[in-house]
Amino acid sequence: MAKKTIMVIDDQPEILELVSFTLQKEGYEVIPVEDAEKALQELKDKDVDMFIVDIMLPNMDGFEFVRHIRASEKHKLTPVIFLSAKGEEFDKVLGLELGADDYIVKPFSIRELLARIRAVFRRMQLGNVVKEEKPKKIVAKDLEIDIDKYEVRVKGKKVSLTPLEFDLLRFLAENEGKVFSRDVLLDKLWGYDYFGDTRTVDVHIRRLRTKIEEDPSNPRYVVTVRGKGYKFRDPGKEEQ
Repeated sequence: MAKKTIMVIDDQPEILELVSFTLQKEGYEVIPVEDAEKALQELKDKDVDMFIVDIMLPNMDGFEFVRHIRASEKHKLTPVIFLSAKGEEFDKVLGLELGADDYIVKPFSIRELLARIRAVFRRMQLGNVVKEEKPKKIVAKDLEIDIDKYEVRVKGKKVSLTPLEFDLLRFLAENEGKVFSRDVLLDKLWGYDYFGDTRTVDVHIRRLRTKIEEDPSNPRYVVTVRGKGYKFRDPGKEEQ
């Protein structure tokens, strides 16, 4: 199996060196970069499997960097982990809403970082296995989830989801009608005991609704069960 390549972007030399050295010891190929503009240049002729990005960078901050890569066809689905001293809830939510897979606040444990990296890669690999073993479509009213093609369409129009958003929607749809708490969703989809709070799930649910729901404030597919969590429903069945 080919080594995974991780680009680490951080303007603090000691952190860049520590993270890069640790990842190399763990068997990853590492591309260390000290600023986002240089990182974008490096990406013109390099393939990357994951980005670990600081937010407070010179010239271009980490948020803007992620906006750039999410706008590109090549890296719009590449997983991102933010690594930042900005620990306010607003910054975490903004990072997740940009499509990041995770957000770690400095100072951090290197073991925690490794656990989260492995969890993201494990989730992606599991998603591919499920896709290969169970090629199928889930159709609910105007929503179509093509597991085999990793595509989602609403009223026949393709919707662009991040891998995590797709896996979240697929998991809920495959368990239609069953309510899952935020803790269970974290365990099932992130693959480890999350070190942060369950607001991560709420952010991804909200992003998902803006993409698949006609009225995100009054969702028909991914609904909230007050005090319990979330579930998927097929409004077409309710109309029969």
